[in-house]
Amino acid sequence: MATVLRNPLLSPSASTSVTSSQSHPNHLLLLRFPHSSKPSHSRLQSFFTPRTHTPSNLTISCSQSQSSPRPRPPYIPNRIPDPSYVRIFDTTLRDGEQSPGASMTSKEKLDIARQLAKLGVDIIEAGFPAASKDDFEAVKMIANEVGNAVDDDGYVPVICGLSRCNEKDIQTAWEAVKYAKRPRVHTFIATSPIHMEYKLRKSKEQVIEIARTMVKFARSLGCDDVEFSPEDAGRSDREFLYQILGEVIKAGATTLNIPDTVGITMPGEFGQLIADIKANTPGIENVIISTHCQNDLGLSTANTVEGARAGARQLEVTINGIGERAGNASLEEVVMALKCGENFFKGLYTGINTRHIYLTSRMVEEYTGLQLQPHKALVGANAFAHESGIHQDGMLKHKETYEIISPDVIGFERSNEAGIVLGKLSGRHALKKRLEELGYELNDDQVQNLFWRFKAVAEQKKRVTDADLRALVSDEVFQAEPVWKLGDLQVTCGTLGLSTATVKLYGVDGNTRVACSVGTGPVDSAYKAVDLIVKEPVTLLEYSMNAVTEGIDAIATTRVVIRGDKNHTSTHALTGEPVHRTFSGTGAGMDVVVSSVKAYISALNKMSSFKDTPST
Repeated sequence: MATVLRNPLLSPSASTSVTSSQSHPNHLLLLRFPHSSKPSHSRLQSFFTPRTHTPSNLTISCSQSQSSPRPRPPYIPNRIPDPSYVRIFDTTLRDGEQSPGASMTSKEKLDIARQLAKLGVDIIEAGFPAASKDDFEAVKMIANEVGNAVDDDGYVPVICGLSRCNEKDIQTAWEAVKYAKRPRVHTFIATSPIHMEYKLRKSKEQVIEIARTMVKFARSLGCDDVEFSPEDAGRSDREFLYQILGEVIKAGATTLNIPDTVGITMPGEFGQLIADIKANTPGIENVIISTHCQNDLGLSTANTVEGARAGARQLEVTINGIGERAGNASLEEVVMALKCGENFFKGLYTGINTRHIYLTSRMVEEYTGLQLQPHKALVGANAFAHESGIHQDGMLKHKETYEIISPDVIGFERSNEAGIVLGKLSGRHALKKRLEELGYELNDDQVQNLFWRFKAVAEQKKRVTDADLRALVSDEVFQAEPVWKLGDLQVTCGTLGLSTATVKLYGVDGNTRVACSVGTGPVDSAYKAVDLIVKEPVTLLEYSMNAVTEGIDAIATTRVVIRGDKNHTSTHALTGEPVHRTFSGTGAGMDVVVSSVKAYISALNKMSSFKDTPST
């Protein structure tokens, strides 16, 4: 059962939305076609039918159709030695963080960047350094640590910083990324008529001059890897696009990113746009063409793979498809579409280690607090679940009747196939082993702290499931640095009087604070007691609760989103306007009130870790 209340402290009539759904611990794969329009019979045949008529060549499942992994070609900023290789540019830490409530601390961003490196992404867009002091420091930290971690095969991700087309932004971005072994500056300016007239208030000639001058400026700083994006390219005049792209190529750009900024183009249109740019832009053979597709019409994955089919060799994506408004093209969908449609895409391949997809998805979900819809392709709660009798019968006889991908290809293992059943008699070794199988790499102290939480749950439940373990890891490990920590909580509630809560918190200084408050319910009174201790005025924007498994003894996970009433602001990358940050927090426990208070404290801790001083 899942419940979402936009503000639980309001009266029921003031709540803005309430939804309810049942979740399942297992997953169902959704087959995604690379075309958005309704496929004709001939197009379906071209997707499923092998190039020869030999039955043995028919691709029965994605898992069986793959040959041995192909080596990643050497990294050259403006050229890829293997024309079939497609670079994956992940912007989870930049565009993904622009999702409301998805603000992450520097430590969380570093953890995700490390996981993206394990995943094997080619370029990590680590943030928008000019947005705030905290964003600058986070990008710099990632450049220093992840950007210099070269593996045995010579792989190290490019670390990229976003900037608008002005000297201050570009200088700030370069100062943040220059410590990486492979630094990149990504700069952009709008090129569509509506943006130039109403947002920039500049002529075509002025926009071209700014773009050309700023790319030259980035190169003059010592950056030999410069990406340029004509914002809202999907609605830009074609001849103007060819002209401005040709000018930035001459100025030294190495990658040209073509954004469908508002998600308005159809897959066929976007593919044709990439093909036209490739055919008509002077000097295009000296750069990499990239895609960046928003998901406003649900077509971002289809547009992205169409772009690759038309000649783009860098694809900009985010984990779980998160991002502003309806989000971005999903890394897992794009990568697996290319992998499963290898024949259709004429051998295009990536360097992604798909077995890290599931854990990366879970980490991003936990750190951002943006919960996945159950039917999300590949990584949603139902992605490998089979409930109908016909499907279950087929699965029991042969799994490939209804699964084109074995779940272990993306690093997911079904709970009922795990082998190890954890309960109250299980020891640390069994717990650590299962956590490793689930993809978590925890140090001894983290395992020790988690073990006591696990034992407490196991005392009350006959069997601790993988979903329970993930909730405990999220609550114990994936949290902001503790400025405040919950000690004890006592609530009195019911129909006989006002709800009352007493809360004990431990501060970062080691001192104990206790407060008591009354409210309209147990959560309301507990939150007010926390406010009396923390003395940090905030507005609660969203509250949601999930039972991670079925049954009355399920662990509850709670997510809250808050906004500080003080000046927690940053600069929006696209508009340049100051925006108020919102902060999410999660908590888990078998007591729903305890879970709720933990989530609230988690959000407060995350807010406290941010610096408001703008970068210089």
